[in-house]
Amino acid sequence: MTQLMKAAKSGTKDGLEKTKIAVMRTFLNRKDVPGDSEEEEMGFLEVPVNDLKHLFPELGPMPEGLSPQQVVRRHILGSIVQSERSYVDSLRRILQDYRNPLVEMEPKVLSLRKCQVVFFRVKEILQCHSMFQIALSSRVAEWDTTEKIGDLFVASFSKSMVLDVYSEYVNNFTTAMSLIKKACLTKPAFLEFLKKRQMGSVDRVTLYGLMVKPIQRFPQFILLLQDMLKNTPKGHADRLSLQLALTELETLAEKLNEQKRLADQVAEIQQLTKSVSDRSSINKLLSSGQRQLLLCETLTETVYSDRGQLIKSKERKVFLLNDMLVCTNINFKGQLEISTLVPLGPKYIVKWNAALPQVQVVEVGQESSAHEKDNVVIPNLGLKKHMPSSQSSHNKVYLGPPRLFQELQDLQKDLAVVEQITLLISTLHGTYQNLNMTVAQDWCLALQRLMRVKEEEIHSANKCRLRLLLPGKPDKSGRPVNVMVVFITPNPLSKISWVNRLHLAKIALREENQPGWLCPEEDKKCKAPFWCPILVSRMPAFSSRALDLQLGAAVHSPVHSSLLGFSAVSTSLPQGYLWVGGGQEGSGGQVDIFSLNRAAPRTVKSFPVSAQVLCSEYIPERSEEERADGLETSADQALPPQPVICLGLQDGSILVYGSVDMGTQCLLTGKSPGLQPVLCLKHSPDYLFAGLQDGTVAAYARTSGGFWDLEAEPACLTVGLAPVRTLLTLDDAVWASCGNQVTVFDATTLKQTFEAHPEEEASVTHMIKAGSGVWMAFSCGSSVRLFHTETLEHLQEINIATRTTFALPGQKNVRVTSLLICQGLLWVGTDQGILVLLPVPRLEGIPKITGKGMVSLNGHCGPVEFLAVALKHAEGVMDQVSGPPKTSILFSHWPSKCPNWKARKQDSPTRPLSLPVVSTSWNSEALLPPPPPSTKVYKVAYHPWK
Repeated sequence: MTQLMKAAKSGTKDGLEKTKIAVMRTFLNRKDVPGDSEEEEMGFLEVPVNDLKHLFPELGPMPEGLSPQQVVRRHILGSIVQSERSYVDSLRRILQDYRNPLVEMEPKVLSLRKCQVVFFRVKEILQCHSMFQIALSSRVAEWDTTEKIGDLFVASFSKSMVLDVYSEYVNNFTTAMSLIKKACLTKPAFLEFLKKRQMGSVDRVTLYGLMVKPIQRFPQFILLLQDMLKNTPKGHADRLSLQLALTELETLAEKLNEQKRLADQVAEIQQLTKSVSDRSSINKLLSSGQRQLLLCETLTETVYSDRGQLIKSKERKVFLLNDMLVCTNINFKGQLEISTLVPLGPKYIVKWNAALPQVQVVEVGQESSAHEKDNVVIPNLGLKKHMPSSQSSHNKVYLGPPRLFQELQDLQKDLAVVEQITLLISTLHGTYQNLNMTVAQDWCLALQRLMRVKEEEIHSANKCRLRLLLPGKPDKSGRPVNVMVVFITPNPLSKISWVNRLHLAKIALREENQPGWLCPEEDKKCKAPFWCPILVSRMPAFSSRALDLQLGAAVHSPVHSSLLGFSAVSTSLPQGYLWVGGGQEGSGGQVDIFSLNRAAPRTVKSFPVSAQVLCSEYIPERSEEERADGLETSADQALPPQPVICLGLQDGSILVYGSVDMGTQCLLTGKSPGLQPVLCLKHSPDYLFAGLQDGTVAAYARTSGGFWDLEAEPACLTVGLAPVRTLLTLDDAVWASCGNQVTVFDATTLKQTFEAHPEEEASVTHMIKAGSGVWMAFSCGSSVRLFHTETLEHLQEINIATRTTFALPGQKNVRVTSLLICQGLLWVGTDQGILVLLPVPRLEGIPKITGKGMVSLNGHCGPVEFLAVALKHAEGVMDQVSGPPKTSILFSHWPSKCPNWKARKQDSPTRPLSLPVVSTSWNSEALLPPPPPSTKVYKVAYHPWK
């Protein structure tokens, strides 16, 4: 240890290796259960660095001649050093100011065993960061010559023992806080001790404020390393190490966050269970351990008078479980002084609960249809229960916005009457002072202004208003009575989150999602997490059943169209349209457009094209910066608006279509050089790239108006002799695959070619970028490979077949047919119909696979031909509250021959192949009759997150 400290002090390069050895020795013989014995810490090697203040990393004076980036990197390093020093000081304060005095105190206010539970693993975390600080001192001392810090984070925090110690601390955190809270309520001496320690500290930070810092540490590291990476140029020796460090830290933080979330979920359900009588049925449901908490939030319940005036409002804690909705009163009891030292959770009193299938969300304007369809009665929840029926009938409740909606309807009727009056006035022969066309038109304009104001009031009042229809007790005649409950959410995104979660939680209860996924673990247990994707529905991909059509391409377009049925209240659905293209080989092609803006997606457009569709590309509208850079003329401004859909055909045609508002008008047409089939399309800010059958890439330059000159001769980039199967556009480069080779066209290196697979017959079929890496799939074999975007280095290889053995026992011939990265998951579609989900980092690091992942059990019997993402936005703002529920994964499969499918059905609880492939939840009029058995039909489904 003395040699290690000398190495750190002198700045020798072997300090890092010695740190690794010391860290390994530090965690030898570690016990796993808090408070097993009073000598629980004896198995650890304590590092005596507390009094060696000179070991703190210190940056020397800044050398002259540094570049601006080097100066910024030096400042970021100083922030890392300073934050680490502050963090280590906080850990020492926990031990020196709280733990040690409590252990030595006589008489004891907290037993030794309870002290071990409260401060479990704090000493080990301090030792871990003390070793990191030693290595950091060595690295800071040689910074101006090496400028490397990423590998130090990888070496220090990629070890399993760091995850183990932090995991045990996080898992114990809720227990420790509960113990502190109980001790504060029952032992005044302990409460007084905490108050004195807080008041005696310089920054007045409480014990809770100190103990929450280990949970926040890795997110702080991630932010600092992100800043460092942004200021590290490509080709720098530290760049790859920083990306790997971000990957390790993000993986560690994600696992700790998941453990903290699960612990909080269990604590919330336990707190809710305590508030229910032991004999009630809901207590048995909550105590069964089968309930998962999807969402809980404090909402304001409101009741209005018949004039829309607020009668009363009260805060409620609403719990959305996986199969029920629970509303509780919040009862804050306890001393205020205790809550300033440690968070005190409220006690709940259950007000009502309802099974999720019986809960309906009612938006403004839907009341009349609800009455007609379900014959519901909406009583006034604010009135007394024993009010005479005659009086209650005169106090029908208009819950805020519905009253406004009624007023809007009245204005619409008045406008219709005034328009009729205007027509009658126009037939008058005489001239009258206050009865002429000018006055009548003023009346119309005034009513239209009032209608616009009322619409804005409705929109504003409805943004945060969650209206739920719940089952009530039947009336005297036995007729079912539903009760309307109105909640005010904290913000509009919260309401959208509740609507989505309720919608998806009900879908998750369907048979095909019970279970929907397998999660292979080390101990062979298969338990899917509650947030796993759910299957919403299946539907035919082509409206025409008479033709033997082959699916060639599909793409999601988020463009809205009021002409084709977009509903502003469809908050629980993905937006936009799904374009599906295909055809018959050597014959014509067809394109079908599906609307995703309704509860039941339906075909809204179908049209033929000259040849089979082989590929498609969605090109969004140009940003304001791109428009500012271009020179727009009057002729350019007359062009139809973007965004557009580009299609590549078998006969070499390239077609550019406008949005569906334009009636699928074909804006541009062009032909590839030599009429070569267009196998793939990708766009960049300046070019439209087309991968051709003869091994070349045609680059069409963008004109000043934002489109491409498809009639002019494009620039041709030679890739190889084999067909260009897939393209990928990065910030400053284009990747093109040809056989097992990938060619990178870069502005600086011009052209680089590397081997993506050692076998020549394994052609690259899919490339997908995430962070600083590109995942590739191949025409044969079951592996996917990861390459670095900057060094082109091969970083990781995963065999998908090993993941599918749980669903396909003995099946080794699995081929990857599609790839997608979304929401921190790599989606892998296979030719066996199995979907594999593998966790990958979301940040700028290396997207290495960091876990076992999940395997689908939904019964997709056929190759998964494509995967696409449909993002749901709310008023142009991505919903940060609910996150995953805003994303849907669209995919298609072809129910053709599927080896071992019958055997797989016997082992997995999914739908038999003989059952209808279309979910019963879809409206019957939106579906066509089933095709003849000999017809090939592609199916499309989409998976949102719960």
